[in-house]
Amino acid sequence: MANKGPSYGLSRQVQDKIEQKYDPELELRLVEWLVAQCGSAVGRPDAGKLGFQAWLKDGCVLCELINSLSKEKPVKKIQSSSMAFKQMEQVSQFLNAAEQYGVAKTDIFQTVDLWEGKDLAAVQRTLMALGSIAVTKEDGAFRGDPNWFFKKAQENRRDFSDDQMKEGKNVIGLQMGSNRGASQAGMTGYGRPRQIMNP
Repeated sequence: MANKGPSYGLSRQVQDKIEQKYDPELELRLVEWLVAQCGSAVGRPDAGKLGFQAWLKDGCVLCELINSLSKEKPVKKIQSSSMAFKQMEQVSQFLNAAEQYGVAKTDIFQTVDLWEGKDLAAVQRTLMALGSIAVTKEDGAFRGDPNWFFKKAQENRRDFSDDQMKEGKNVIGLQMGSNRGASQAGMTGYGRPRQIMNP
């Protein structure tokens, strides 16, 4: 929190590695999407990592985002507050709603990652995963350029009849190699030395 001093030694090296994962270009793309998705009322952050953190820190923009993607508005009450626990509560409401929306638990950041600025790259990963799911759902709630996010793979189920399954057992797959063109011409019998003849 506010009384935590700078880190030194190994702790500092670890924190530097985490900070190197933050992508300023991705920040610009995410800001564009958040403004397109939520409307211009959410404003824009100051350029840079600290501006991005300050913009998202109270949880209001994040809650507006998840509400704009969902039909049933998972976060009922969004209010701007200067109290730390209220802000952290709103961020955790966003995280719970994002998980219900379909974001994998491994893609979700911890509240302190955003609030204390520990790992803003994790915040970017969560927003990217949320955007990817929104593009994949194709329910009309996504606003912005769909090329900003990759589309997640959809299930493509196939049902084969028993006859087709039996027929497939007779086919030699190319992963197992091929027996065409193979011959033993020029092979000598096993256990005999190779015959070398001078002409």
